[in-house]
Amino acid sequence: MSWNAYVDSLKMPDEKGIVAVEEAALCGILPGKEGVWASSEGLASITEDEIKKLAGDRKDFGQCGPCIAGVKCRMIRDSMDDETLHSLDLKTASDNEGNTYNICVGKSESVLIIAKGTKEANGGQISSKVTTIVKYLRDKKM
Repeated sequence: MSWNAYVDSLKMPDEKGIVAVEEAALCGILPGKEGVWASSEGLASITEDEIKKLAGDRKDFGQCGPCIAGVKCRMIRDSMDDETLHSLDLKTASDNEGNTYNICVGKSESVLIIAKGTKEANGGQISSKVTTIVKYLRDKKM
């Protein structure tokens, strides 16, 4: 399975036909291999520095959240070290129309899975999709 297939899978409708994920990306996190491996257009500009911060020490995220593809976010919940979730829930700053979006970042051994929700999607819908892929990749030691 190519990394692009994971992006496509995240953007697929759920069992109720709801499309919760608007944008998705998979990024390498191993030292020297940080970068976007596959993404939809809206997350293609994630930087190496942003990847390192998301995969690294998150202690300052409560006061000064991260940026993803240049968009400032605030931390909602950090479960990255939780043995069942391995995820970070974020909310974007308001865009020009005042809209905010939920983002979930999951972490496997070597990959960050990033999903930005649609305007209507709640955080649970997005994190459910991300944690499913994280579990699969962790089981495969990827």
